[in-house]
Amino acid sequence: MEGVPAVDRWLVVGLGNPGPEYAGNRHNAGFMVLDELAARAGGRFKAHRSRAEVLEGRLADAPAVLAKPLSFMNLSGGPVKALADFYKVDPARVVVVHDELDVPYGALRAKLGGGDNGHNGLKSITKSLATRDYLRVRFGIGRPPGRMDTAAYVLRDFATAERKDLAFLVDRAADVVESLVRVGLEATQNTFHAVDLKLSGPPR
Repeated sequence: MEGVPAVDRWLVVGLGNPGPEYAGNRHNAGFMVLDELAARAGGRFKAHRSRAEVLEGRLADAPAVLAKPLSFMNLSGGPVKALADFYKVDPARVVVVHDELDVPYGALRAKLGGGDNGHNGLKSITKSLATRDYLRVRFGIGRPPGRMDTAAYVLRDFATAERKDLAFLVDRAADVVESLVRVGLEATQNTFHAVDLKLSGPPR
């Protein structure tokens, strides 16, 4: 993206694990949203030396780099830091899309900073960027039922009832990302946090 001032550029990262065996996992919600954003941009991801797949283009009329780290989730920070350095993007203009246990399925939340809440991808990114102050789009997956192990839960595919609404939620999460770029955090929160999504599946 030659000629684009670094201050105007965004880096949008979707978190997940690479490989077809993980593609439908709850932990790969970030990858799903990035694929939707790439489809909207009319482009395709290409391998980058930062150990990520990237797509350079425009998002909500702003120059942006879409990225999916090719490291596993707990090593996401390395590729994100390499991309931020390569494209000269300040952490304040980094948007990370990730699955979130403490947000119920069907809800989407945008925030700046905060803890990692046990999410290994966020933990790695915070360590590599040396700051918590980057934007997050939290894709709610809810807590595991009963005594199911959390690691097993996030590495399972979305349940049949959840999949009825998955495409809709992925599409809406992509809207949240575009809104962050277009109008900022507060306006995005006011628009998307107040919405009670009516899902077709039964409540979990």
